Amino acid sequence: MPPLVILAIAVALVLGLILVLRLNAFVALITVAIVVSLLAPGELSEKIPRVATAFGVSAGKIGVPIAMAAIIGACLLASGAADRIVQAMLSLFGEQRGATALAASGFTLSIPVFFDTVFFLLVPLARSLFQQTKRNYLKFLLAIGAGGAVAHTLVPPTPGPLFVADQLGVDVGLMMMIGIAVGLPAMGVGLLVAGWLDRVVSLANPPEIEEQPKSTSPAAESASASPGLFLSSLPIVLPVLLVASQTIFKRLSESDPASALLTDAAEISALLGNPNFALLLAAAIALVVFVRFKRPSRADVSTLVEEALMSAGVIVLITAAGGAFGAMLKVAEIGPAIKDSLTSAEASGTALLWLAFGIASLIKVSQGSGTVAMITASGMLATMIEGQPLDFNPVYLAQAIGCGALFGVWMNDSGFWLFCRMGGLTESEGLKTWTVILAIVALTAMLITVGVASVLPLAPVTT
Repeated sequence: MPPLVILAIAVALVLGLILVLRLNAFVALITVAIVVSLLAPGELSEKIPRVATAFGVSAGKIGVPIAMAAIIGACLLASGAADRIVQAMLSLFGEQRGATALAASGFTLSIPVFFDTVFFLLVPLARSLFQQTKRNYLKFLLAIGAGGAVAHTLVPPTPGPLFVADQLGVDVGLMMMIGIAVGLPAMGVGLLVAGWLDRVVSLANPPEIEEQPKSTSPAAESASASPGLFLSSLPIVLPVLLVASQTIFKRLSESDPASALLTDAAEISALLGNPNFALLLAAAIALVVFVRFKRPSRADVSTLVEEALMSAGVIVLITAAGGAFGAMLKVAEIGPAIKDSLTSAEASGTALLWLAFGIASLIKVSQGSGTVAMITASGMLATMIEGQPLDFNPVYLAQAIGCGALFGVWMNDSGFWLFCRMGGLTESEGLKTWTVILAIVALTAMLITVGVASVLPLAPVTT
């Protein structure tokens, strides 16, 4: 069967199983992976086992980081560390720049914590700031969403970016640094858009202003029972620094291979900066902080970890199934077929970045989940660039996919309903605000990605 026909069948099946039959993304992706494998060339006896093998390989690469990130997030919330970070941001930026503080908090916390959890945590603070300032409620809500959504789709170890980096062979530390470099200015544009939307959109049912606002922050009520800012931020900052150091020292040692000092530093950072080890260390610190300040029983600690791992387990299953799906697309030789339809410049230059953005955004608009869009799109792009000399490092391709997964948010996205229900907005108000701001942020991040890739391509890579 022609490869492009197999691709069309695969995409139709993914969308049909998720949208029409409402199947869980894991079931849909693993089913489609098996179908693609059956249609692809190869011995009949190997067509099912190779799906399971690819699933295991993907789970082995991303399972530990996702599990550790889930534990870190749960401990940050339970210990009051997340709340302490938010309070520090509010103190740093001041009440007059509360939206900036909330956006920065959302961005920071969404690196190890799932987006919906961050939104649940910060929405009460948006209401509290509104009670104090008597204005800018919508701006506060959109600021939280803009900061959290950008980190959720661009910066590992959030599952989507972590998986895309693995599929495209991108160094995780480099993905972190470029994701932050692209995400922060895009978040800044999001803040400007949030202020504009706050002025032009009038909410039908804004929160009622109370004479004496209630404190919704456990850290505000009992600052002494929560960790300090250093300990609170350590589980987030430490793995970022360790993983980034691996990338930095590796590049320095490659530029000066005669330096014994750089060679030794690269070897040490390769151990400490391995995402599995770095996040395991950060999870241990987060657990120690939780135990130190909240004095939970052993049963409470066990319950916290088990619940975190249960939530992470679903994500691991979905991402590993996506890995199997991508591997089967490679076996079906879909990448070369698409590449043959493009010119050499299109297959290696800026057009490829926009193609990645378009594929991810189309899948996002169709089925709603940004993570599934990133998983599916990265599988397709990985097959296209295999063995292909690129004009830039594939980290920019990974960023383009993340930008596409931010675009096209509407009623089939669970995040849309989370924003509307938690924020108290109608569906129409959500479309006018949440959909608009994420579209602008996505396009801004994409333009920044294209610009940085042109100015700083890093090393052209043959994948």
